[in-house]
Amino acid sequence: MSPVPRVPWQAKYLALVLIWGSSFLLMKVGLESLSAVQIAALRLVTGAATILTLLWMRGGSLPRERWVWGHLVVTGLLLGTIPFTLFALSETRVSSALAGIGNATTPIATVLATMAFLPGARATRSKVVAVVVGFVGVVTIMQPWTSARPDLVGFGMALAGGVCYGIGWTYNRRFLARADLGGLSQPAATLLMGCLLMLPVALVWGAFQPGGVSSVWAYDRARLGTSAIEAGSDGGGWAWLPLLCILALGIVGTGAAYILQFDVVRGAGPVVGSTITYLIPIVSVLLGVLVLGENLGVWEVVGFVIVLTAAAVINAPARRVATPAPEVEAAAPRA
Repeated sequence: MSPVPRVPWQAKYLALVLIWGSSFLLMKVGLESLSAVQIAALRLVTGAATILTLLWMRGGSLPRERWVWGHLVVTGLLLGTIPFTLFALSETRVSSALAGIGNATTPIATVLATMAFLPGARATRSKVVAVVVGFVGVVTIMQPWTSARPDLVGFGMALAGGVCYGIGWTYNRRFLARADLGGLSQPAATLLMGCLLMLPVALVWGAFQPGGVSSVWAYDRARLGTSAIEAGSDGGGWAWLPLLCILALGIVGTGAAYILQFDVVRGAGPVVGSTITYLIPIVSVLLGVLVLGENLGVWEVVGFVIVLTAAAVINAPARRVATPAPEVEAAAPRA
């Protein structure tokens, strides 16, 4: 019997770009009947359940050292609870395409966080210039000189979500690199901690809603009837499409995507793996325009190209020198 052929890393790379790029579309559809907090919570719960199930099936285990869990509280917040909530909130005010563009700032934030938190780390001149160019791109997207600018609060939340990823992965590299967290142990623990930290956030949010804490798990039927929902409604007032989109976001886009991420990094190296970061918003923009009929203004497109160029320079491999100082690396991509 012939052995099962291994899937090449290139195929996993492409799948990862499509999965994470579509996450912004899924959130936008989910917002038709679910709140941003509900989306973040469901994404964390289903993602954590998926990873933990795979970890158990592979015979793995969660970290046991207390100091590791202390740092996982921080990474759970920065890589799960906060950015998942921010991206969902941002899409209540801006398009999914624009929210995806905000995610492209992750490499820029990573360079700054690495220089601030990693002793001895340095950024090459080209990366410093790329950071400045990236900020120019962000300002171009925000268009402070015109009244046609996008909602600054919404786009600001998307930017903050990307910054969280950059800081979170830098923190992870600084404090958890020496921990023996092979396989799925660390992503499972990170998502589990993010899930636990999301609970008080959801309860506090629910306490300020008209329906009280019970609104945390309430499904908003009053917002049914939009075109995105009608295709997924059973005709009796229950819309399945938004819920299915968020379940897919958690199971595939958050849980299974971790497996692909690790496989790509193992097969092609971290430099190639990090290039996914600036391909994600390309997919999110295309899906937003083609599927949801969203539009981007001229300045938003120009700023998008500038940010992508800066991210590409930041992710470019550095030249080797005789005794180099630790090089600034881009964060692992997330969405």
